[in-house]
Amino acid sequence: MLPSFKSSAEETRYRRSVAEFLRLEVTGGLALIIAAAIALALANSPISDGYFSLRDHHLDIPPLGLELSVGHWASDGLLAVFFFIAGIELKRELVVGELRRPAAALLPVAAAVGGMAVPALIYVAFAAAGGGDLNGWAVPMATDIAFALGVLAVVGRNLPSALRTFLLTLAIVDDLIAILVIAVFFTSTLNLWALAGALAGLAVFYLLHRRDVHGWYVYVPLSVVIWVLMFNSGVHATIAGVAIGMLLRVTAGELEKESPAERVEHLVHPISAGVCVPLFALFAAGVPISGGVLADLVTEPESLGVVAGLFLGKTIGVFGATYLTARFTRARLNPALGWADVAGGAMLAGIGFTVSLLIAELAFADKPGLAEHVKAAVLIGSLISALVASAVLTLRGRRHLAAANGNGNAAAA
Repeated sequence: MLPSFKSSAEETRYRRSVAEFLRLEVTGGLALIIAAAIALALANSPISDGYFSLRDHHLDIPPLGLELSVGHWASDGLLAVFFFIAGIELKRELVVGELRRPAAALLPVAAAVGGMAVPALIYVAFAAAGGGDLNGWAVPMATDIAFALGVLAVVGRNLPSALRTFLLTLAIVDDLIAILVIAVFFTSTLNLWALAGALAGLAVFYLLHRRDVHGWYVYVPLSVVIWVLMFNSGVHATIAGVAIGMLLRVTAGELEKESPAERVEHLVHPISAGVCVPLFALFAAGVPISGGVLADLVTEPESLGVVAGLFLGKTIGVFGATYLTARFTRARLNPALGWADVAGGAMLAGIGFTVSLLIAELAFADKPGLAEHVKAAVLIGSLISALVASAVLTLRGRRHLAAANGNGNAAAA
């Protein structure tokens, strides 16, 4: 039997948490845009040497096996907080959200799968045809939920709320697949003892949580230990954040006003959206974009594959998978949405900022010059997707507003 809400009060709490999540993601998206703009300005300014020196400066803790630059602390450490929130949201969607009902989840899940498979295939086609590096196949797969929802909030005020729900569910499934890709394909040589220690730490976390043990002074140090062990295991350390988030209980008990996941997310999410992700962008998005770099982007199959994958791949994959699923199964598009709305949302999914930049660093770790070019391609592909999607969704918003006013006038008459 599928899980259901215990009461209307629980459903209200869930809807309120989703609304709060969306507001925070919009704010985080704006902070992300500002941080990325600052990073680009610094990387292409007279003080660029100081910026790159700071990014590459090492802050090592040898006794713990942590030898990381400032930039890697941002991608391995700060992004673990971002993925922790993603883990909570995924757990909530699976237990009490859209993903708990297969009929409602089928379209956005299919859209997410198509929107990740097609960009990867397009990248591989470009790279293979041009003799490029195939390791970057996963770079154009991810959708940046903060950036996408931020753009949608600006241009989508007159669009049906069903489009936001569709995009949010798609992005959460997208995050899950991206997490699995990072864990499976971008894991270095495994240290089984460290991995076993991390899994044991997660088991302890689960048991303490199930026994209603409270206190940040218990869970924060334990989470840090799990993160350190996960880092030393060879599995990307952000996976620790996802795993811990998935362990939190998302349903409120009989004597609780809100679930533990809600309480923790309320405290941590502003830090993730307002501090951790923007700081990651500040160090990850700083790529020099000179005339020479732009010329290289036009000729490098890896860069072309990323740009085409983000814009064309996401549009074709998301829209095509949604249409085919609705055409050949019993799943149906929300009556408030038109296929043009889905097309605009599919283009918006081509904003691949945060996770795409992270995967670019992992995929081309041994080719720093190519990694910088691919990061620039991520920025360009994301910008093209954002601009074209904004134009399409603005027009659709006007159409929906005109239809609403027409219905109102008809009703008044």
